[in-house]
Amino acid sequence: MVNTIASTRTRTRTGLRVDAELDTGDYPIGISVGRDELRALPIRPHAQCGTWNYTIEPTHADAAPVPGRDRERERAAAVAMLADSRLTGMTGDELDELTARLASAQAARAEQRRWHQRGGRRRNAPGAGGRRLLSDAAALLITVVYLRQVCSQRVLSELLGVNPNSIGEIIAETRMLLDEHGHHVTPTTGLRFTTAAGLSDFLRDGPAPDPAPNRPLPETLSHPALTGMSRRQLGELVERLAVRQAALVERRRYTQHGGERMPGGRGGIFLQKITDAERVLATVLHRRRLCTRAVLAELFQVSPRTIGNALLDVRPLLEQDGYTPAPAPTRYRTAAALLAAVPQEEGDTTESTH
Repeated sequence: MVNTIASTRTRTRTGLRVDAELDTGDYPIGISVGRDELRALPIRPHAQCGTWNYTIEPTHADAAPVPGRDRERERAAAVAMLADSRLTGMTGDELDELTARLASAQAARAEQRRWHQRGGRRRNAPGAGGRRLLSDAAALLITVVYLRQVCSQRVLSELLGVNPNSIGEIIAETRMLLDEHGHHVTPTTGLRFTTAAGLSDFLRDGPAPDPAPNRPLPETLSHPALTGMSRRQLGELVERLAVRQAALVERRRYTQHGGERMPGGRGGIFLQKITDAERVLATVLHRRRLCTRAVLAELFQVSPRTIGNALLDVRPLLEQDGYTPAPAPTRYRTAAALLAAVPQEEGDTTESTH
């Protein structure tokens, strides 16, 4: 195609001349531009709709883009950091053994993927064409770290400088191989990182990450003085709604995904922000007009939107179960006021609303 354009000295009817030559440079796919690099670009927004209309000014010599080889070195260093046993839950030898065990399956899966992408047999010699930014060993490593729930795909994307979609595809494919080979990855309980900088600082300096803030225990909020029912009655209510709750959530996810959930989907391995039992508890407290959604969000340390979704899901289930709320005598405007009102001595009252 390039030779055809170049040999015919293509012109348009209006006089535009098109010259073509082959660019033999190597441009790996899936590279992600970091936030700092993006902010450093000399972008000048226009007066009219500057979000969509802007000019990128020529860069100065001291603001040259990061060379490809430097990116590769930084990515290799990040991959080496992720192999830390505190993140993987495995020793170096165990990780190497798992890598060797899955190597042939990864190669076969990669060839199958290329076959579908090409629509048939390979036309060029092996090694020609685009190359992946991450090796099979690196793909396995980041999948293990993700399944350990150390961080999200977004954090891995930022740390490695790889497009989030590429990270998601790599994790989805590798996770299926782990399942096929019967390898289960146990989530960690003490490490959670929400930024690439936080993860890098931990691996470099060694301090423990900031612990997640403690939220009020469900036992405190399920006090009969707040719920208007005994703890046993509340537990039975939660148990009765459990199956219908799970079915409702799965049906909503099916609608959102447009089908079955894909393995390795974004956020698919992390626990819910609020458990099903807590969703029932929050709805009971709200139905009793004990407090506002904002107060519940503060108590459970989630967003008001999460509380709103919980109320929308659970309220119809409570009505189907025949639950009739008894209005609370006092409405609390703050989380602190509500917690202060919980009796110190927990008497299991028998006031029933069911």
